[in-house]
Amino acid sequence: GEFWTMVGVAVLYGGELACEIAERLVKEGKEKSVEMSAHDMASFQALKLAEEPRIVIFVIQTVENDEPPESAGSCIRFFKRKTHSEDLLAGKMSFTVLAIGDSNLLLDRQTTTAKDCNKVGQALDTRLGQIGGRRFLPRGEGDERTGLTEVEPWVALLWPALQAELETRK
Repeated sequence: GEFWTMVGVAVLYGGELACEIAERLVKEGKEKSVEMSAHDMASFQALKLAEEPRIVIFVIQTVENDEPPESAGSCIRFFKRKTHSEDLLAGKMSFTVLAIGDSNLLLDRQTTTAKDCNKVGQALDTRLGQIGGRRFLPRGEGDERTGLTEVEPWVALLWPALQAELETRK
């Protein structure tokens, strides 16, 4: 049990806006006595995600051309590797993904919603599940163009889901 209290919950962010959201989650977590820390995806290797048991909240932006922000590139590519076994994260990572996109960046803006501008988060969410990660809360998706209105309802679901996840690990 001590390990969990020590490590707490890692919030991994990719992108400037994602960083703001991650820091806000950490602050709210502290108010709820949940030990959390925010980390730039650029430094994901230090977290030894495939080795240590972790609860991880990924907050990841999709930028132009359905690409991840530059700082998140190496982390995204790591998880995408074809050589990973299906149980790489089994028994280790419990995760959820909050995908942040901007439908203003899409060429055809007529019919766009949050689900159209969040390719990076969608792919990461799917991939983490494929390599043994345990999804403790379904993915959230926000669109900057509409003021990220989808984020608040997702955050409201995050706290009870996270609390339940922490309980199972005591």
